Amino acid sequence: MMAIAVYNISSTSARVSWPSSPSCLDSFYSVMYDPNWNTLFLGYKRKNFMHEERIPVSQTSTHLANLAPHTAYFLCVTCQAANPVREQCQVFSTLSDSGEAHDRAGWELAMGVWLTCCILLLVIAGILLWGCLHTVCTLPGQANSARQDLPEAGRLYAPRASEDSAKHGAILQAALRPAQPAGHVITQDHELRTLAKLSGNEPA
Repeated sequence: MMAIAVYNISSTSARVSWPSSPSCLDSFYSVMYDPNWNTLFLGYKRKNFMHEERIPVSQTSTHLANLAPHTAYFLCVTCQAANPVREQCQVFSTLSDSGEAHDRAGWELAMGVWLTCCILLLVIAGILLWGCLHTVCTLPGQANSARQDLPEAGRLYAPRASEDSAKHGAILQAALRPAQPAGHVITQDHELRTLAKLSGNEPA
């Protein structure tokens, strides 16, 4: 008994596999298929099949191409050139062109949804990152504002320093003012003594 599997079916191709048969050593497998349902009613004879492919015994699968879309195929696999029996046959149908287009449209829709989700995630991540950076950057900003206040405080003390300097200057001027008349008196006394000497009336 040979169990035939048909898979990877599209509108124009299909993949067929079967188990190995010890009786087919040093020979080949015959893969026969036909889109005409009359083959099933005419009996399982090789002459009733439109297509036949011979596959080496080293292989247990083959690829069928150039199939008609949306068509039911009757397929049989036998050892060498023997006529097939019912257990060696299988029926499958190819997909329609619209079915492939529908599958393609569904795939494109899924890709579009996936891309949209990725973009949304990127936008959310960007917003969160911006919020974190904004929160972290406010702390150095506050420190800078505190530093900017320091020169203003210095300026508040600046008038006091100038007032102290003015006071010291006034004290120095006050100290110098009495000295000037004393010097002037001494100078006048010296002149009077000089005149007395010249006139011969210098007091003893």
